[in-house]
Amino acid sequence: MHVAKTLTEKILAEHIVEGALDKGHEVGIRIDHCLTQDSTGTMAWLEFESLGLDKVQAELVVSYSDHTSLGFKGESTDDHLFLQSIASHYGAKFSKNGNGVCHQVHYERFGIPARTLLGSDSHTPTAGGLGMLGIGAGGADVAVAMGGGLFYLTVPKVMRVVLTGNLPWGVTAKDLALEILRRISVKGGVGHFIEFAGPGVKTLSVPERATITNMCTETGATSSIFPSDAVTKKFLEMQGRGSDWRPLTADAGASYDQTLEIDLSSLVPLVAMPGSPDNVRPVAEIAGTKIDQVFIGSCTNGSYKDIKVVAEILKGKHVAKEIDVVVSPGSRQVWEMLLKDGSFLALTQAGVRMIEPGCNACIGIGFVPGTNSLSLRTVNRNWKGRGGNELGKLALTSPEVAAASALKGAIADPRELSPVTVRVTKLIVDDAMIVEPEGPSAPIRRAPNIAKMAPPRPLPPVLKGEVLLKVGDGVSTDAILPAGPLTQHLRSNLPEIAKFTFHYEDKTFAARAMERGGGFIVGGDNYGQGSSREHAALAPWQVGIKAVIAKSYARIHKANLVNVGILPLVGDVAGFDKGDQLEIDVSDLTRPLVVRNVTKGTTIPVKAELSARDIRMIRVGGLLAMALAGKK
Repeated sequence: MHVAKTLTEKILAEHIVEGALDKGHEVGIRIDHCLTQDSTGTMAWLEFESLGLDKVQAELVVSYSDHTSLGFKGESTDDHLFLQSIASHYGAKFSKNGNGVCHQVHYERFGIPARTLLGSDSHTPTAGGLGMLGIGAGGADVAVAMGGGLFYLTVPKVMRVVLTGNLPWGVTAKDLALEILRRISVKGGVGHFIEFAGPGVKTLSVPERATITNMCTETGATSSIFPSDAVTKKFLEMQGRGSDWRPLTADAGASYDQTLEIDLSSLVPLVAMPGSPDNVRPVAEIAGTKIDQVFIGSCTNGSYKDIKVVAEILKGKHVAKEIDVVVSPGSRQVWEMLLKDGSFLALTQAGVRMIEPGCNACIGIGFVPGTNSLSLRTVNRNWKGRGGNELGKLALTSPEVAAASALKGAIADPRELSPVTVRVTKLIVDDAMIVEPEGPSAPIRRAPNIAKMAPPRPLPPVLKGEVLLKVGDGVSTDAILPAGPLTQHLRSNLPEIAKFTFHYEDKTFAARAMERGGGFIVGGDNYGQGSSREHAALAPWQVGIKAVIAKSYARIHKANLVNVGILPLVGDVAGFDKGDQLEIDVSDLTRPLVVRNVTKGTTIPVKAELSARDIRMIRVGGLLAMALAGKK
């Protein structure tokens, strides 16, 4: 009997190798494409190398260099040389510095509807704008998938977002994404895939759809996806890849766990004010708020249309003299289009600083906001410290709002300006900066900063130690292990980068953890939200953390903790304080556990919400240890 399926269920059904398509149950799926980037990729490739395989086994693997493309320190350049050479050696393509941000380049040049993509970056669901099922994961998961292994996930619930109407001038795909965050928050998508449907879908281009799927990551959703339709086909034809198109839509009568209805015509320009992507306000309420910087670009809003609209708004004008404005296109394709049509010159003459395609300011590599400065950005995250300075402030918005605000030197409503229309009918295709692999004959270049990982630590029957830190709700991976110039050059050197664990929260944390032989972290709700940054689990592991006790976890971070052998426990954390000595009998993780607070003389029940596979993994010391054991 035919059962009507959602988009997500159709793709999962085609890729399930282990398990069944039942919500709440774990399945192992085949991964078609894998991507890594230079921030998380060095560790992912070191982990792949440890598997002892001769070459990558996935259909396509691309190693991207985009986060530290300017090589701001020698160690970063060492990483780039390592990544290019190891990709070449094991059969992966390499996207060079300046070619663009992995997410945008992948959907432009490689994405295929109905395929699966696993990436060592939380914004991998950007590919969903093309009808591809993109999932962010830690480096170890990606390493195993590159080697042909399965990726395991819990079959999630599916949220349908039904779109009607059309976006009016001055209101964009970014505003739709911010509206979704305003309605459901940074936790509202947890445990869900998000699918888009309704007549409003056909009014959105593939880059606009990619903006939305990129930002839906901030809801905590596992992934998000649009149908593959005539709009998708036209985009792929403009990329010279029309043969990759495949129609994909949900079956009539498919069942959804939740439905959100949004009339595009009713939306207004929005801004996510500092602190969280869901701190969303209508631009009309905050117009006039002074700003110090404007950054336009990134994987969220780096498409040709995004930047071309900004150029048209600024053409013949000049940005406010008291602010700094930077534009970074999302890809080399966009860069060349802007050069060809005169937009590059128009932006330059308007007082904009043009910088090469890449992540750049989004992660605090350059253009770091000053003390108490407000930086208005078209990126996807604005937590404390995200821009490279814990004292700087970030607000998120669309390119149109950013351009209007750049002219005024304060947050402004673009609807007060003359409407601008941009139609994209042709794209430049130039893959000169994508390097094909040479194979095993290519030597791997390793600098001293690229350090080997310590051996895995199997789980002992009893965990003992001190609560080294207690944090509140919504702690992000940026808070656990900062991005930006503080640590970006140390991504290949776990012993060194681990010294910055919880740097913004408590600069003594790492040293205390090492002095005491490790211990415990106590967290709040949605612990580890945000980036897929595996280092946010590896760094605590490096300094000896044995378990985390929290109210709940973000999906990727919980998986990363398990992958490195740190036990994620769930329970009421009110009875724990920094400095408490704890003991936990973990000899049987299938039964309810009890934490004995030796300091307070109390016992507190906790749960290890783990699958049977997770438990096996934790026991032997993590995913790589289990993968290697399976080869023997």
